[in-house]
Amino acid sequence: MPALKPTKFSAKIVWLGQVAPAGKDLSATSVETLSLVIGGAEGEAHSGITRPSCVRVKALYEKGTEIANVRQLSVLSKEELDLIAQDMGLAALDPAWLGASIVLEGIPDFTHVPPNARLQGPDGATITIDMENRPCVLPGRVIEGSHPGHGPKFKTAAEGRRGVTAWVERPGQFAVGDVVQLFVPDQPVWAHLDEARA
Repeated sequence: MPALKPTKFSAKIVWLGQVAPAGKDLSATSVETLSLVIGGAEGEAHSGITRPSCVRVKALYEKGTEIANVRQLSVLSKEELDLIAQDMGLAALDPAWLGASIVLEGIPDFTHVPPNARLQGPDGATITIDMENRPCVLPGRVIEGSHPGHGPKFKTAAEGRRGVTAWVERPGQFAVGDVVQLFVPDQPVWAHLDEARA
């Protein structure tokens, strides 16, 4: 029995970007295609089979511990980016400022898609969602450079809207304009989740 269920939800890729490996901040450069390999997007700062642990997993590991890299890509929703911009008092929010890899349009409440869901492109390229990407101050610093006074507003405005981190399960290519299909784990929500989070 398949453990992943195809859904009625799909999304159009409206923006792709890459963060340079030796960049001075997390800003991305817009590209038309992403070549996805086991380990991430070719030539991207967050690619690699392993990575040093960061604040996201500080309850598990001392910072800098070598762990499997499930934070190869940063995937965001255009709808959520528009809401963040609105709450910050900006006309628009450039995904490059957030170090985005992929911006999708069409999946509601995208940041809260279940962990371990898959997004599959037309050529079979597939990424696996790790978890929600929590807002941090780094994008705010980039935004502040273009829109003084607005940078500090990012972290609060992006709460619950910052998208997800993901990793490449099957290599291939994503291109702007491609439609990706959402697959979700075919299992119920754990009955003890609220108790575990308390």
